[in-house]
Amino acid sequence: MEKSIVFYTDFHATIRENMLQKTEKLLQKAGFDLLPLQNRFAALKIHFGEPGNLAYLRPNYAKVVADMVKARGGKPFLTDCNTLYVGRRKNALEHLDAAYENGYNPFATGCQVLIADGLKGTDEALVPLNDGTYVKEAKIGRAVMDADVMISINHFKAHENTGIGGAIKNIGMGCGSRAGKMEMHSSGKPSVSQVDCVGCGSCQKICAHSAIVLENKKARIEKSRCVGCGRCIGVCPADAIAAEEFHSNDILCCKMAEYAAAVLRGRPSFHISFVMDVSPFCDCHAENDIPIVGNVGIFASFDPVALDCACAEAVNRQPVMAGSLLAKNGVQAGEDYFHALHPETDWRVCMQHAQKLGLGHMDYELREIR
Repeated sequence: MEKSIVFYTDFHATIRENMLQKTEKLLQKAGFDLLPLQNRFAALKIHFGEPGNLAYLRPNYAKVVADMVKARGGKPFLTDCNTLYVGRRKNALEHLDAAYENGYNPFATGCQVLIADGLKGTDEALVPLNDGTYVKEAKIGRAVMDADVMISINHFKAHENTGIGGAIKNIGMGCGSRAGKMEMHSSGKPSVSQVDCVGCGSCQKICAHSAIVLENKKARIEKSRCVGCGRCIGVCPADAIAAEEFHSNDILCCKMAEYAAAVLRGRPSFHISFVMDVSPFCDCHAENDIPIVGNVGIFASFDPVALDCACAEAVNRQPVMAGSLLAKNGVQAGEDYFHALHPETDWRVCMQHAQKLGLGHMDYELREIR
């Protein structure tokens, strides 16, 4: 089996070549020109960062990618889907406010920002997965599925549920609608907080299975009729509805890989990961901690599995950052930093399942671009 190629450049810059110019050179060397972009819509999938967290990627890097797409006749747009949890990105209006606050606006990036699953996280495309072990029909943000080309721009970091947050997570979890995110996270059905419910009836109106009843101006879900689609979560204005039972992290990782397969199959894709400000937790937090290692570099590949493996292994080769959670926990060089941070996770489970699904290969060749 031929190894996948992952291209890499470090963060050294000179007066003749800054990091934005190095990024463009890396992408060109990695084969960006092979993407069929002429007159095509290109979804640039990125995490805009939860306000308060400062480890998210600077929008300057997204502008490099958007400009490269436009220079080749493509039509780029930056995109993400709404979150399942309560925060600043749970509906499209607040999500756009958060994106603009963090610098992701058309003036800074040179392209429009679209929230892929619509105003309330319910605008989704149902994508069949005939070979899915856990998912038979993925619920993907419609704007993502309407795009002709997928380009993922990832801030590589640790994650408390999946071990790592890289290309597969950015695509799989990130492109799921609110109902899709619930399917990945939860093995059960949602329930209504009687304290928070305002009795508006929005959930009852959207339920296709008559599973929601209003009693004494409070909603209640009849579990025998509920199919666990999660659409009620998306429309609740009071965030009173939430999932009850959560999967093991291994099953979450496998479902995430299957959602990534639903997004990527049948169209061209390209993947870029920035291994910098490698925080111990997800960018969905409204805060960030000291990076666990120093800044490593920028990686790019047509293979998201190889890319994630290359980034994880590159991080594990670095010395532990003084003052970080790794240092405080006494983690030594040579250990798997991601498992040491979050012992209930194993990031390789996701990679193995993604490889089984044909998304890429865990074996790779790393080529440095200077």
